[in-house]
Amino acid sequence: MSHYSGAAVMSGKPAASGARRRAASDGRLASLLLFLPPALLLFTVFVVLPIGEAAWYSGFNWNGFGSPTRWIGFDNYRFVFDSRGFGTAFRNNLLIIAVSLVIQLPLALTLALMLADKFRGSVALRMLFFLPYVLAEVATGLIFSFIYDGNYGLLASIYRTFGAEAPHLLASTQTSMLAILVVVVWKYFGFHMMLFIAALQGMDRNLVEAARIDGASRWQVLRYVVIPLLYPTIRLSVFFAVVGSLQLFDLVMPLTRGGPADSSNTMVSFLYIHGVSRMRVGYGSAIGVILFVICVTFAITYKRWFMRDE
Repeated sequence: MSHYSGAAVMSGKPAASGARRRAASDGRLASLLLFLPPALLLFTVFVVLPIGEAAWYSGFNWNGFGSPTRWIGFDNYRFVFDSRGFGTAFRNNLLIIAVSLVIQLPLALTLALMLADKFRGSVALRMLFFLPYVLAEVATGLIFSFIYDGNYGLLASIYRTFGAEAPHLLASTQTSMLAILVVVVWKYFGFHMMLFIAALQGMDRNLVEAARIDGASRWQVLRYVVIPLLYPTIRLSVFFAVVGSLQLFDLVMPLTRGGPADSSNTMVSFLYIHGVSRMRVGYGSAIGVILFVICVTFAITYKRWFMRDE
């Protein structure tokens, strides 16, 4: 009697486990059916359809009024690639990426290593360095347009103090982009610094202490323990820096509006000035499609090669 009852109990366990798995699967299916269709609808309406419309409009010579009728095929793309202004804008984006990776991220990492530990005033310093990122891009551009003003700005006052004539940085094709790069570094390094601080504070301190007990110097601990543990955050920070550099627009418009002579344009500001402001919707759509392809190609490639395990 006990033998059969034990067998019944044993045979009932897999059945109960299977029932729980089926219930969990049914719950996941119900959640998918409930939440996935609205998300797909929103994604289609606000992402897929605008991209498709931009690709369609890029084949027309169209000013945005009425329906596009004058089909010109891929001529808008040819006009874009033949434009010296777009080439300058593309090079400026590459320059912003280079400065972000070579100057901005190392600066952010250095400050994060200095401010990650708790000491008196550390929170105040973190907030001080993070404050530029909180400030709106347009407000930042307006502030620095005053600072750079060669007649009445802060820079002009400093030069006059030493008896020198202040340069008009934003009015020169040689220095306008340099002035924007300074603002970019100042504006965004605090964001990356906070990412690194969060990663450092979440790090297993036992590994660092073990390395110190084994006789590792401060530099060796940093190089062989801390930096390798920060690799996931560094990769994420690089991704944010590159994508943000490709999409930079809000700082350029209040500072230089892409001038003088298109010398400080980025691809997005070039799209706005030559596509939207001048009512060349087909031409602007072609620029938008090119920018979209660049961003998507980078995102997919970077994810595949550098963030495949994250």
